[in-house]
Amino acid sequence: MKHTATMALMLTLGVAGVYAQQIPMNMTFSGDGTPSVIDLKHPNTNTAEENLAGSGTQGPFTFRLVKASTAAPQPSTTCSGPTKFYFQDVAGAGLFRFFDGSLLKVNLTDGGDCIDFAANQAKCTLTFQVTGGTGRFQGATGVLMFTETATPILSDASNPPNPVFFTETGEFTGTITRGGNSRE
Repeated sequence: MKHTATMALMLTLGVAGVYAQQIPMNMTFSGDGTPSVIDLKHPNTNTAEENLAGSGTQGPFTFRLVKASTAAPQPSTTCSGPTKFYFQDVAGAGLFRFFDGSLLKVNLTDGGDCIDFAANQAKCTLTFQVTGGTGRFQGATGVLMFTETATPILSDASNPPNPVFFTETGEFTGTITRGGNSRE
């Protein structure tokens, strides 16, 4: 009896492993970014929000990101020069909504924005941990890389003016693993 139960458990775990899928995520997007009314309550940070739409290996999607970035420039080995300033992203999360209604949740784990005032644009590089989802992304795990170029299109009336509304274009790349209990 004990041997039969052990064999049944091994078979169940083995079958679940067979159905786990590695899914490439290569997606391009465009959209906008702006300061957010959401306050993540991290000291000495500013909260921003991005609303993006795009398409890729998993079909059309929208993506909403809320993140907190340092209010003062930080040292960086990848963003240097007299007109460049680096702002580290310290917290955030995002939600993908795909054409079939499936959701994919991600948490920001690393990254920031390299702002080049001479070029009037920012290069943003972020790392996201996949934390699950719904529908075909139920139980998903993995890591996604986000690269983006942001360009200001509207500034406030301060002196000097602060950019407050941006165009955003870029891509997500990476691989996620989807468990055997997910819908195809």
